[in-house]
Amino acid sequence: MKNTSSIVITLLLSLPSWTPGAVAEENLIQIENRHEGSTDWQLTRVRVAGSECRSVPIEGYCSRQSAAAGESIDILVSCNPARDFRLEIFRTGYYEGRGARLMKTIERIKGMTQPDPDPGPKNLHECRWEASVTLTIPEDWISGVYLGRLTTIPDGNEPYWQSYVIFIVRDDRPADILFQCSDNTWQAYNLWPSNYSVYTHPKGGQGPWADVSFDRPYGREAQFMSVVNDPLTTGSGEFLPYEFPMTYWLEKHGYDISYCSNSDMLTPDRGMLCKAFISIGHDEYWDIRQFESVTAMRDAGVSLFFLSGNSVCWVSPLRESSAGRQNRIFFRGGPYGGNRDYAELRHRDHGPFPHRGPDEGLLMGARNVEPVNGGGDWTITNADHWMFAGSGVRNGDSIPGLIGWEYHGDPAEIPGLEVVASGTAWQGGKNPQQWTATIYPGPKNNFVFNAATIWWAQALGDPPGHTLPWSHYSRPHGPDERVHIMTHNLLERALNPPAGSR
Repeated sequence: MKNTSSIVITLLLSLPSWTPGAVAEENLIQIENRHEGSTDWQLTRVRVAGSECRSVPIEGYCSRQSAAAGESIDILVSCNPARDFRLEIFRTGYYEGRGARLMKTIERIKGMTQPDPDPGPKNLHECRWEASVTLTIPEDWISGVYLGRLTTIPDGNEPYWQSYVIFIVRDDRPADILFQCSDNTWQAYNLWPSNYSVYTHPKGGQGPWADVSFDRPYGREAQFMSVVNDPLTTGSGEFLPYEFPMTYWLEKHGYDISYCSNSDMLTPDRGMLCKAFISIGHDEYWDIRQFESVTAMRDAGVSLFFLSGNSVCWVSPLRESSAGRQNRIFFRGGPYGGNRDYAELRHRDHGPFPHRGPDEGLLMGARNVEPVNGGGDWTITNADHWMFAGSGVRNGDSIPGLIGWEYHGDPAEIPGLEVVASGTAWQGGKNPQQWTATIYPGPKNNFVFNAATIWWAQALGDPPGHTLPWSHYSRPHGPDERVHIMTHNLLERALNPPAGSR
């Protein structure tokens, strides 16, 4: 005879989709996903130039990280050799499993070869390209992560080449969930045009020496030698490997979700209109104003989900570009961690840093630790907690490979904080470090959950255009029904908290 937990799992998995509680009518995400998805939105042919990690035949960037309906965004493209090109704009989502919907096509745009920038102070590489097209966001384009596929139009018998540009459409409506893309971290690791990032300054890879600009294309995903070896993500930052599996899953299940960039969180206003906030994947670089905003949201009753690892690690002050565009340049300003030993060590070893951030553990529940990278299994230690209801797990059960490639540990001293999972991460069998997943109550019937891993999204979905990552001789195994149930439980409690719950 099956036990009750097994029966619950069977029933949940037999349903075509999870329906969020208290949904009286279709929300914008559900209506949007009734549209027909595209069968052709991924890159097919790319040519990445050796160690430079760039797509020389065609590459581009957007003039803003995000824009609202009615606002304009420039798309700046370079083709070498000069060729006309096609631009197709897709909104990513579920769309009956296809992963994206075609929103707009411009069949032919005049291409040109645009100059590489001369390095500026602190090795800044800031393009000053001419706009190839200016796009005004239509009123009926809802919030989401949008990809622009650039395709050269061949001259004669030559092949075509492709890459992406990426931008976020934001809105200011009340929504259940606010999903923050980790685009500061995408840009911190971006090597374009040839090994220029926060990590590659001649003075060293961990200091405050290098400025990086959003006014340049995203090259091939920066950890391609050790985490994701997929050149077909070129131009999309780190969205497709680390974040898309969760947005695909959320939209599949009809959650009411709105999207924003890191730079949209410099005040708490947007988040105050939502019930839950999600930090996803590799969300390492935060302007101190983000920290203050998310703290204010927690204190106002918004539940926080840190489905991420190595998050809120470095203070990253955003400033305007040389052309006066807001929030287009940042650097590694200094560590979060307050006066804790690991932050002091980080400061002493790699400083002098001009900025110091507070203890990130007092926001997230667990902290960045040293070493911060490795891999391991996500092992349950508090199976009676409500987040595990219906999952069938017992203490000691593990989800293989779910920890990595970076994580959190060292739980904070917060009243009511509980460790729900813990274990050891290894760097290929060496340098063991303890990680901890935590949850603690907020002040207004809300909570803060820290999954303690970059890989949480990998256990939720495996959409088209996604490549399963790996690192340190360890890898996540892809979608896992137990993680689906845990995430549904957490979201259900955040969106519809029982009276008096903590």
